[in-house]
Amino acid sequence: MAGKNIKVLLVEDNPGDVFLLQEFLKEVTTVVVDLMPVERLSEAINYLAKEIFDVILLDLSLPDSQGLETFIIAHHQAKATPIIVLTGINDETLAIRAMQEGAQDYLVKGQVTGDLLVRSMRYAIERQRADNALRHSEERFRVALKNSPIFVYNQDMELRYTWVYNPPSGLTVEEILGKQDLDIIPVEDAQHLITIKHGVLTTGIGTREEVSITIKDTTRYYDLTVEPLRNELQEVVGVTCASIDISERKLAEEKIREQAALLDVTTDAICVRDLNNQIIFWNKGAETLFGWRATEAWGKNASELLYDEPSPEIEAALLQATSKGKWQGELNKLTKNDKEILVASRWSLVYDEQGKPKAILTVDTDITEKKHLEAQLFRAQRLESIGTLASGIAHDLNNILTPILAGAQLLPLKFPDADERTRHLLEILEINARRGADLVKQVLSFARGVEGKRITLQIRHLIVEVGKILKETFPKSIQISTDVLQDLWMVSGDSTQLHQVLMNLCVNARDAMPNGGSLSLYAENVLIDENYARMNLEAKEGPYIVMTVSDTGVGIAKEILDRIFEPFFTTKDVGKGTGLGLSTVLGIVKSHGGFVNVDSEPGTGTSFQVYLPAVEGMETITPEELPPQAGHGELILVVDDEVAIQEITRTSLEAHNYKTLIASDGIEAIALYAQNRDKIDAVLMDIMLPTLDGLTTIRTLKKINPLVRIIASSGLMSDNKLSAVAATGINTFLVKPYTINELLLSLQKVLS
Repeated sequence: MAGKNIKVLLVEDNPGDVFLLQEFLKEVTTVVVDLMPVERLSEAINYLAKEIFDVILLDLSLPDSQGLETFIIAHHQAKATPIIVLTGINDETLAIRAMQEGAQDYLVKGQVTGDLLVRSMRYAIERQRADNALRHSEERFRVALKNSPIFVYNQDMELRYTWVYNPPSGLTVEEILGKQDLDIIPVEDAQHLITIKHGVLTTGIGTREEVSITIKDTTRYYDLTVEPLRNELQEVVGVTCASIDISERKLAEEKIREQAALLDVTTDAICVRDLNNQIIFWNKGAETLFGWRATEAWGKNASELLYDEPSPEIEAALLQATSKGKWQGELNKLTKNDKEILVASRWSLVYDEQGKPKAILTVDTDITEKKHLEAQLFRAQRLESIGTLASGIAHDLNNILTPILAGAQLLPLKFPDADERTRHLLEILEINARRGADLVKQVLSFARGVEGKRITLQIRHLIVEVGKILKETFPKSIQISTDVLQDLWMVSGDSTQLHQVLMNLCVNARDAMPNGGSLSLYAENVLIDENYARMNLEAKEGPYIVMTVSDTGVGIAKEILDRIFEPFFTTKDVGKGTGLGLSTVLGIVKSHGGFVNVDSEPGTGTSFQVYLPAVEGMETITPEELPPQAGHGELILVVDDEVAIQEITRTSLEAHNYKTLIASDGIEAIALYAQNRDKIDAVLMDIMLPTLDGLTTIRTLKKINPLVRIIASSGLMSDNKLSAVAATGINTFLVKPYTINELLLSLQKVLS
């Protein structure tokens, strides 16, 4: 058919399928195809009455005809024209029946390419011509197949080869004629072919299958068609077979499957989109990272699916990818739950066989957690750099202030008879020199920590003392409360410095509540494990005591939260703060080997947690702090939108003989619980969730099962919100960040 136009009648009522077939045929350069599309069978019958077509592409599901009857009518109208049936993935059985009734081939929609379509049409045309020639004479049949790659042969009722044309590589006509399959090929392959051919001899109905045959140690794949061979009385007297070598296609398909499997193994998100930005490939890694299943992503606009709004960065990336063939950088993208993540993205332009751009391949790696850890590291490095600079400045200031202070103290002795005004000026000079010296001490305490005198001390006494001072000096509109364990562990530290830490935090809390509020001081014992240490770079495994100072003030804005420990950084009005309070706190705590966490919610309040290492000689560990017992295979539903916490919690629980189900928001949690309510033993619920908050989710779960056991968890929470959580009927509350021991003890408590 090379060099000759192929005239094709396409009977298809789906405009999308018609468009795809037209596009596929445009890509083919080896032959010119004249395509005549019609939507109804009646229109096709009219065209067939007036014109001659080389091949008919026929959909069996049309507005005016359905099923096998569609083929029968078309075949009756154009017996000399080959018909290729178009079928869906789930309709291959019907297509095979059409083949048995005389269709030359069938193609599955969604698996068609331009080359495959042309090859199928060529094959259908050749096969039709071969069938026509066979009806007239064997010679005309042989001429029709002269340049065909098809291995064609006839076998009698005993399946002995009676006629052979164009045998496969490795065999000659003489080696085949008069023999059976068992005489030529391995037993297993021969038995398979015999079974297929006996079925045709018995039923009188042709069939088509893909088979593998080994000839002289070489295995090839064939598309085998077997039809009954009939005499003049239409009695079955053997079989006539056509076999096409499809080994290259099978190897290509296998390679594609292997490559697809490799793409699904990788944890990176791989997406392919066409030049109209429509997604055409979406691997398992993309499903995991972004939350959209492949069936949900296919055909969607990538920008609408993954970005909140267009940005210059996206436009620049697209321009470079299309002009230079590749681009890489960092982008913010959205998941299905509208959670923003940061990805390292690599874009590559994909070309077709003619070298024309046809798609963009994107590989995304989630670096959100990595960037979070980098931010912590950079913050620590920035504070260290500022501390080094501040230390140098403090040294110079000390050199300046020392003679000034000494002079201010010596001058009254030098001039005992000075008048009152002069003595007052000298007093002002000394007072301000001392204030300057105190500022220098605070800068040094941030920069390298003031050593001070370290003793083993009990923080409980310090908190009680500070609480008394606050009640006596703070406005009555601020309610002061303290809560300290009686068996609080000991720490090694300087009581004066730790007293300053508490006072600095409390003064900041007071200033954050100009109209009054609540100020709480409490301390507790904490065993930090590997689980917690992974969540906080400054933490180390071991025993700590935690002092917490919480207020119900104005809170701290997120954009300045990373800067609050920098020296001289303050949000207070001029003259109302030096900006050294929190930097002094950090310097003292670090010099004690501890670290500081802060949680704040604007308009709700702020909570500072000061972690100090406990020392030997601590009081006896209570049973509640002993290693908890492992689970007994109980199923725990973990609800948290942070992937890192999901993974750490899952790993920790499964290591202690629990099973887990993971949900990223309230809606998913409700769905999972409804499906598994008889299997789930307890629910670990984060209160701050996207889409549907924790409180609403808890109330919904309680409606499904009033006896559901729930452990609520969160970081900073106001008293009002904490009361609202308690009112839902939860079993216990777990404060973030928690150690695995705290989690296991909570589970042990609610499951007992």
